Amino acid sequence: MNAKTKEVIDLVVGRRNKTNLERIISTLLLSDSKQIVTDKLNIYKELVPKKIHSTKNRGINHIERENLNLRTHLKRLNRRTICYSKSAAMLFVKIYFWG
Repeated sequence: MNAKTKEVIDLVVGRRNKTNLERIISTLLLSDSKQIVTDKLNIYKELVPKKIHSTKNRGINHIERENLNLRTHLKRLNRRTICYSKSAAMLFVKIYFWG
């Protein structure tokens, strides 16, 4: 995700293993990224060049917030959660027009 524009640059669905992270990192390197901010997972050390790699304390907060929003919206479809939307109208309003 671009930190300034909040635009999603690349998306890979799956576990955070080396093959999936290589896909994302290769896309970022091809786009000539000036800085790549990650958490402190060990796999990033060998995939991202040291010149552009950063592990700031609050560098990925906006990404984690987007993940939380997505998980909350998906829980509206599951019956046994506190977020469950019973009416179709509320489900439509909450998912498509709220956030």
